[in-house]
Amino acid sequence: MGYLPGMWHDFGVTIGSLAGALTGLLFVAVSIKSDTLAESISLRSRAAQTLVLFMTSALAAIVLVAPQPGDALGGELVALAVASGAALYVLDRRGGHDQTSRVARYIERASPNAITQVLFGVAGVTFLVTAGGGLYWLIPAAVVSLVGGVINAWLFLVRA
Repeated sequence: MGYLPGMWHDFGVTIGSLAGALTGLLFVAVSIKSDTLAESISLRSRAAQTLVLFMTSALAAIVLVAPQPGDALGGELVALAVASGAALYVLDRRGGHDQTSRVARYIERASPNAITQVLFGVAGVTFLVTAGGGLYWLIPAAVVSLVGGVINAWLFLVRA
């Protein structure tokens, strides 16, 4: 089943819906704490990283449910992992190591950024080579991405 994209349609729809709803939660958290976020480039960068985490799951869901050849799906998952990994790296560098914001330090320490991108990349590569699990890697990738993003959004709401 890990190499039959049609069997993963409902999973894609579910993950896409969750990612969309959680993106809305992030925007609520950011808007509530906009004054605090405006004062800190580190917090703004961490908020943007959280958005990238949610959007990575949303975009993975889109490519998963789109009718397309298997090679395209595998390539798109790898490309998504590389592109979102690059965006997260740039945002991390821009955010720096803020020693004044507890929230930024918490997010920096417990960030699921690298793990998420590696898992999406592994899903794409193992799907392309039809060995090693294939689309089953999307399950932990989506869980890490969404749960990590929720924790980040919660920290923005209660700690920032």
